[in-house]
Amino acid sequence: MENLGKEFLQKTEKSKQRFDELTDLVMRPEVIADNREWKKLVKERNSLEELAQNHEKLSELLQNLENCEKDLAAETDGDMKEMFAEEISSLNEKIEKVVEEIKILLLPKDENDENNAILEIRSAAGGEESALFAMELCRMYSHYAERKGWKVEYIDMSETEIGGVKEATIMLRGKGAFSRMKYESGVHRVQRVPETESQGRIHTSTATVAVLPEVEDVDFEILDKDLRIDTYHSGGAGGQNVNKVETAIRITYLPLNIVVTCQDERSQLKNKEKAFNILKAKLYDYYQEQKMSEYDANRKALVGRGNRNERIRTYNYPQGRVTDHRTNLSSFDLQGVLNGDLDQFIDAMILKEREELLQNFGE
Repeated sequence: MENLGKEFLQKTEKSKQRFDELTDLVMRPEVIADNREWKKLVKERNSLEELAQNHEKLSELLQNLENCEKDLAAETDGDMKEMFAEEISSLNEKIEKVVEEIKILLLPKDENDENNAILEIRSAAGGEESALFAMELCRMYSHYAERKGWKVEYIDMSETEIGGVKEATIMLRGKGAFSRMKYESGVHRVQRVPETESQGRIHTSTATVAVLPEVEDVDFEILDKDLRIDTYHSGGAGGQNVNKVETAIRITYLPLNIVVTCQDERSQLKNKEKAFNILKAKLYDYYQEQKMSEYDANRKALVGRGNRNERIRTYNYPQGRVTDHRTNLSSFDLQGVLNGDLDQFIDAMILKEREELLQNFGE
């Protein structure tokens, strides 16, 4: 264990040095004066803090182990030898635990994990029943966000006559929102008897969820000539105008025909700003997917991002059961899940992803 501890002490040396360097930098007046640069450095420092702390802990444990081994070699008293041997065994156990923590901290991280999350929820197979289910998903995620203390913003929503939703764009604002919500991307399936079903037959419908990180800085340029910006009246269910002023915004990114709409705010300027942020997130996601496609099929995406066409969860109303098909985890508290009790499924996905990454650690 001592050799393994020294190996991981060496692996974390540069991170510890960078952490110390950043700790000094973020305190300098000239850096603090540049708010954008200061935030960037603070974010980097925070990402290295746990690794630096474990480096120090490991260094101290290895030093104590070396001292104990020297004392044991020099000791002649039997009782003292036994005491030193027990201490060495205890130190090796502690070193093993710290090494495991460091392994987890060294796993690849999504640079957007701390960002806000943008949810796009769409009805899919099942007509009006699918739209009603999509609305329930919107409520479910709103309840979950409330549990987490996140702010919920409905950026855009296209409703149906009977209270369903064809598609909705929701912003969840809160630290680490994307790190948890990204596991919700995919196809959600519902099995139940629709209110319109006279013979009591169970129908199966689906809705899709796509989760994007809100991104501030992007490494590509969005040119004005590539955009078409239209304004229109904010509308309610069935196309009824709820705002006589054209405050709603539609932005079309012409090269890829990506369309983004926002009618959340009464201000056209604010709607334009929000729509542009959604567009940046969509373009970022598009280019990330392009990069992923260059990798080997088995490694092109983490478990969490998955395939958006993948069926990830079934909500079975007659049995009161919700099943996640990626982890085979089931809950028989359907109403609790719809009220936002999603941590059990998200935590299981995080654990699965971590285990798979640890199996490939060091490859």
